Amino acid sequence: MRGVHPKLKPRPLAADVKVRGARAPADHTVQTSASRPGWTSRRVVARARPRAMSIKVDPKQLALVRGLDDTRRALAAWQERPLAVLGPWFLGAVAIALALLGAVAAVAAASPPDPTRYAIPGLNVRADLGDYVHILIRNTLVLALHALACVAGFIAGSSLPLQAQYLSGLNRLVHERAGPLAMAFVAAATLFSLATQAYVLGGTASTLAAQLGVGLGGLLLSLLPHALPELTAVFLPLAAWLLLSREGRWNELLAATAVCVAVALPVLFATAAIELTVWPRLLAQLAWG
Repeated sequence: MRGVHPKLKPRPLAADVKVRGARAPADHTVQTSASRPGWTSRRVVARARPRAMSIKVDPKQLALVRGLDDTRRALAAWQERPLAVLGPWFLGAVAIALALLGAVAAVAAASPPDPTRYAIPGLNVRADLGDYVHILIRNTLVLALHALACVAGFIAGSSLPLQAQYLSGLNRLVHERAGPLAMAFVAAATLFSLATQAYVLGGTASTLAAQLGVGLGGLLLSLLPHALPELTAVFLPLAAWLLLSREGRWNELLAATAVCVAVALPVLFATAAIELTVWPRLLAQLAWG
């Protein structure tokens, strides 16, 4: 029998070549044997397909992402028509400010003057930087209260209902009912704030008018150059909250808060300076001619 030429010898199949140094996971290997005597064997690695991953979504994080997205879209849309957006809020804030001034006048007319003597910076005491900072802190606290009411409206009207869709049982019921309860609380806190301001400012106006010997109407008119823009600025978030919530645009309240605070802060810096410089001169003109 003739031998086979060395160059024509059949080569081993790829599955029968021994792979040196190759390691495979124990649970994903297949052992193959040589199909002819004297040939070696190897391990064939079988790669498993990746399994589908299930990701658990946190409703709070989802509501936060959704709220930030709504805020960015609202701000981008408002940049194209700023006056159309701020105009109704401004008019609403002016109406609230005038209503508060009317309530102050009514309380002052009904309140007997207090014998306490008031020190008025710039009139009977020297005004300094501490007085300016005190006025800024007082006004920014009121602005912060109304801004937080606006944020609470966003949470109650937009964030909580979105989270409730992914909850069940008592937890879902609480999130669904928390919105109206939160809104009622915000409304009650706002009315309490307005009533408190009217009572305190009215009593102060009555005492101050008696102390300076001026009429109550003249005193209130002297307050307008700084009080009207100041009150309009601090009530701007409240006006935005009232108008947007009435239209059901709860998801835009976070953007409205940012816009109102950005607009109101420069006004408060200016009105604090007017209160320390212009108002004392008006009072002196009323009191001493």
